[in-house]
Amino acid sequence: CPTKPTGTIGKLAVDFKPVDIEVIEEEIQDLQPGGEFYPNCTTSHDVAIIIPYRNREDQLKAFLRHLHPVLKRQNIHYRIFVVNQVGENKFNRAMLMNVGYAEAMKVFNWTCLVFHDVDLLPEDDRGMYNCDQAPVHLSAYIDKFKYKIPYKKIFGGVSVLKTWQMKKINGFANQFWGWGGEDDDLFMRVSKAGLKITRYPKEICRYKMFKHEHEASNAKNKNRKKYLKKSSLKNSKLDGLNNLRYNLDGVISNYLYTNITVRLEPVPVLNAAKKTRRH
Repeated sequence: CPTKPTGTIGKLAVDFKPVDIEVIEEEIQDLQPGGEFYPNCTTSHDVAIIIPYRNREDQLKAFLRHLHPVLKRQNIHYRIFVVNQVGENKFNRAMLMNVGYAEAMKVFNWTCLVFHDVDLLPEDDRGMYNCDQAPVHLSAYIDKFKYKIPYKKIFGGVSVLKTWQMKKINGFANQFWGWGGEDDDLFMRVSKAGLKITRYPKEICRYKMFKHEHEASNAKNKNRKKYLKKSSLKNSKLDGLNNLRYNLDGVISNYLYTNITVRLEPVPVLNAAKKTRRH
């Protein structure tokens, strides 16, 4: 494939209007089961798109309708994984990212990982959904924040890591239940590993956010600031991929995406003297 895709069109209209899934399936052609796509040229980009999810059906429909065409025009091999948390526990975005990584790697040896909130849609298709040498903060400029970076150390929304980088930082923290904190913890893990985050130019990496309220199951995590200050750096090697536990309800390869349904329970941070790799 060409180094620079020839089919991108630049600025895009963003439509959050929900559409029936059958309509989207008719619109999006040439997918393999599980929401997987291979371009008609040889590509070196094998990309898993991982979406933490719970009860946002309208947003998911708008996301799939908008993002599939963007990804196809970029000439990458990709598959979309929606990690659906069920059960009574509060939403744990970061642990769902770890689950998505673990399950995606069972399907294919992906070399690039895009961790993507379902309520963010790109306004331009020239912001590449592939991996650079450094981790990429793809959604740095969001309409909610007037297209300004809220603070220097933010690394949430749409975050891109190479697979070896994900392993090096031990994935995401599993301790953040409810909204907030896990993206700042991720920045700290990346920095501790000696990696520097890249952001692309604003004109090609603008995003719109779906307007919504935080659900009770995703209420603000009141302990996030305390954990970030006292425990994040200390626990980065003791909590993440190596202590990940989850109950897998099922994996279904729909036409537009792979649905991974899981139940999450709190997991203890490993004892530093007994650190092991476990799934």
